Amino acid sequence: MAFQLHPAFAVPFAQDHLPNCEPINAAVKSLLLAREAEGPRYANPNPSLKQQAGVFESDFNLFAWPEACIQQLRQFCWATLGRTIAELNGYSAEEMQRLQIYSHTWFHVTRHGGFTILHTHPMASWSGVYCVDPGQTPEDRPESGVLRFHNPHHYSNYFLDPGNTRLVAPYHHGTWNMRLQPGQLVLFPSWLQHEVLPFYGNDERITIAFNCWFGMKGD
Repeated sequence: MAFQLHPAFAVPFAQDHLPNCEPINAAVKSLLLAREAEGPRYANPNPSLKQQAGVFESDFNLFAWPEACIQQLRQFCWATLGRTIAELNGYSAEEMQRLQIYSHTWFHVTRHGGFTILHTHPMASWSGVYCVDPGQTPEDRPESGVLRFHNPHHYSNYFLDPGNTRLVAPYHHGTWNMRLQPGQLVLFPSWLQHEVLPFYGNDERITIAFNCWFGMKGD
């Protein structure tokens, strides 16, 4: 066999950006802040993670809301998710028509000092985060509010020397930070460990998240 390099255990990610996102994001932000202000009515009554001070988490039916801005965002997220699944699994158009999606969808409003602890999302195959407003990043806090993913190859950086320190993409050590931008959608496997670092802005960091699992009609 000829010499070759290939990633044997790669982690699939997908990203997309909502075109002309400003009007939709403005409408979504106004709606979510209004719902947050109603307190327990829209809050998650049984959060699976310890809720940190400065973080509001909604209940899990966001994409069932009838407001036009929410339904437009739902359509965008599901379209990108469908494309991702089709390409990674090699599904035909007929198979995609048979695919059934189940989901939990919610929103976070994070204020100064708020963060989300390291976690995964059991009993789902795909998770996603959409950025409505990343909030302001103080100059002295460059990692404020970043979405951090942890390398699942837990032993990859146990021994580092000049032979493996400068690996180029798609190979990687340690963690991967993402500073989200308005309109950005990130999709990742639900088993992948991730967290949100403390947010130090004086405004709001607003994101929408979802977990999805699937069935196939006729199977």
